Amino acid sequence: MSIRIVLADPHWLYRRVISDVLGAVADLVVVAEARDGHDAVLVAKLTRPDLVILDVAMPRLDGIQACRSILAADGRTRVLALTLHNDSCYLQAMAQAGALGYVLKQDAFTDLVAAVRAVMGGYYYLSSSLAAANGRVSSLSRS
Repeated sequence: MSIRIVLADPHWLYRRVISDVLGAVADLVVVAEARDGHDAVLVAKLTRPDLVILDVAMPRLDGIQACRSILAADGRTRVLALTLHNDSCYLQAMAQAGALGYVLKQDAFTDLVAAVRAVMGGYYYLSSSLAAANGRVSSLSRS
């Protein structure tokens, strides 16, 4: 069974690259993309994906607010943050909003597929460079 993913990032080129990375894995399917948080919420309501991958900093509605809205609309959907921001304030805010993982864009090529698998398995995933800096393993605890 495929994992259906919505990818939300304000940069079209980054969405394309990440979509290609995910699409290269047999059971990961990007069903829709969004360029801002508002569109991410709408697309998630329409497509009812298994997972939404959100940037934290997006126009019209940031990733934190989008995460809350997506989870309020469909508690079955999981959210994973994918961002440039390695600030603990953003990490905590996304976790409080309900995201089950936080991956830095610099770690995307090495961490993203593992993060998707962890989050879909009910585990919290922390980007490998953040986990190493904090002396933790990337996949932490079951949610």
